[in-house]
Amino acid sequence: MAEVNVRFPDGNIRPVEKGTTGRELAAGISKSLAKKAVAMVLDGELVDLADPIEKDADIRILTRTDDEALELIRHDCAHVMAEAVQEIWPGTQVTIGPVIENGFYYDFAKNEPFQPEDLPKIEKKMAEIIARNAPFTKEVWSRDKAKKHFADAGENFKVELVDAIPEDQNLNIYKQGEWLDLCRGPHMTSTGHIGKSFKLMSVAGAYWRGDSNNPMLQRIYGTAYADDKALKAHLHRIEEAEKRDHRKLGREMDLFHFQEEAPGSVFWHAKGWTLFQELISYMRRRQQDAGYVEVNSPDMMEKHFWETSGHWENYGENMFTTVLPDERVFCCKPMNCPGHVQIFKHGLRSYRELPVRIAEFGKVHRYEPSGALHGLLRVRHFTQDDAHVFLTEDQLEDECLAINDLMLSIYEDFGFEEVVVKLSTRPEKRMGDDALWDRAEEVMGKVLKKIEADGEGRVKTEIFPGEGAFYGPKFEYVLRDAIGRDWQCGTTQVDFNLPGRLGAIYIDQNSDKQTPVMIHRAMFGSLERFTGILIENFSGHFPLWLAPVQVVVAPIVSDVDDYALKVHAALERAGLRAEHDLRNEKINFKVREHSLQKVPVILVAGKREAEEGTVSIRRLGSKNQTVMPLDEALAMLIDDAIPPDVRRDKLAAKEAG
Repeated sequence: MAEVNVRFPDGNIRPVEKGTTGRELAAGISKSLAKKAVAMVLDGELVDLADPIEKDADIRILTRTDDEALELIRHDCAHVMAEAVQEIWPGTQVTIGPVIENGFYYDFAKNEPFQPEDLPKIEKKMAEIIARNAPFTKEVWSRDKAKKHFADAGENFKVELVDAIPEDQNLNIYKQGEWLDLCRGPHMTSTGHIGKSFKLMSVAGAYWRGDSNNPMLQRIYGTAYADDKALKAHLHRIEEAEKRDHRKLGREMDLFHFQEEAPGSVFWHAKGWTLFQELISYMRRRQQDAGYVEVNSPDMMEKHFWETSGHWENYGENMFTTVLPDERVFCCKPMNCPGHVQIFKHGLRSYRELPVRIAEFGKVHRYEPSGALHGLLRVRHFTQDDAHVFLTEDQLEDECLAINDLMLSIYEDFGFEEVVVKLSTRPEKRMGDDALWDRAEEVMGKVLKKIEADGEGRVKTEIFPGEGAFYGPKFEYVLRDAIGRDWQCGTTQVDFNLPGRLGAIYIDQNSDKQTPVMIHRAMFGSLERFTGILIENFSGHFPLWLAPVQVVVAPIVSDVDDYALKVHAALERAGLRAEHDLRNEKINFKVREHSLQKVPVILVAGKREAEEGTVSIRRLGSKNQTVMPLDEALAMLIDDAIPPDVRRDKLAAKEAG
């Protein structure tokens, strides 16, 4: 019998007979491993433990507590859920049931709609199926056999799925006891390995294959984890996320709203617009300090311009267009980069000027399907803190590192201390020749290593092959919020293509024309999205410098209204965003209402405070109150309201002086 060599993660190599399964290999190592093993990673691919090893390979035997096994637990749980539904409601058709982020779902065709009270009933049946510990087994069927089986069972959606599988792919059938389904796999060895740490979350409608012309199905969402601790932590995050939902807080804090007449577009209220402008002011200061000049480019430009840039070919389906009476076609800009190239081109540029850093708070317009829209987090019209740096190839590495340092400093100012930097490389659909991509990816690979080395453990790095922009590779900055969720925000994208397509040049030291390299850079990304992230991260409880309303003055009795107005005027003169509440309401009512609106500081004034020239300070989230002379309270609040970047500048100036 021929032998093949398998290499384990520790470097040890073991010869085994060709065709040996992962299960047999695990049994040959130890009985305990054979009992715990659920799958294997073979040459980087997650596969069934029952699959044969046909050639020399790197191998890793997985147990259910390994990170990679979580996907299998959820996949198996989805199959068990489908079996449970069909046991309870015979005649229900199952369609597809993939693993998704944080869980899984399955779509069903059922005459009567599922009700919320059905979910515990399904969970109980799932627990019974798991307890049976039926083995998962894989069979490869012919298309005719599969179609006949599913047609006889009344599973018409499965028949359609069989027809959709390419001829060069195996048609896998996975069984768990008597129940079976069409599935690519892999699966664990038996249903018992799923465990008890699962929960069905909700029911929703979903069109078959996402097409509104197809039948409406019923989707059940669920989640599963390796243990109860992880499941409880996930459910707690969901509970926290619901409390922090920016749409809910946006209503309570009177920040913004949406309506059907302008889907995916934000109606900013005064307080929300104040918050938005504070973010712009902060970013404007940071960019100016970093050597950027601010510009503004047109919102609409002719279609041929976007054809030249390559956007029409690669992004046209997401662009809004309009035809004028003279039949000229114009496009709302989905990106600011072509406009910035035009500004760079206006006048002759010398190599001595480079890098040229151009920034814009530009409104961009991108079509998103209605079903994808989600508050501030997914909109059709948004503002980018967009910038483009024109430079030589020799300057590229240093500039990427400078941008990285600026981004990390900005995120730290907003309390985001855990950051992952992802390098996304060339996608299948792209423009430019491979030599340019090779050079861009080589530089960004070097930069990524330096970012990780300089991150002192706070910054992690990853590589995502094939996920770059159509014009160049990119860094994506992913932030972790207060409840452990990850948000992709900033990007740095290196572009060797667009400047040349749009005719950008500079004059080098030999008086020759050269095409600059361009870096696309956004740090907040979408300001709308970043605002939503901040609302949820802070749960609406913004630091004083950022809060739309920083202080409310609330008199206890109407006799001290004049003193309250005096305090309010002093706050406004000091540059603080202040309001007064002179309503004839009890002070507890006023405090409760302004606390619900997340006002950071409430200054309470009664007769004693008016007589003594003091205020009683109540801070959001604290039950304590401090009585302080008005001038001292003003000085304290002015200091508390200094933005972090301004505070650093003042401290640096003081130390230098």
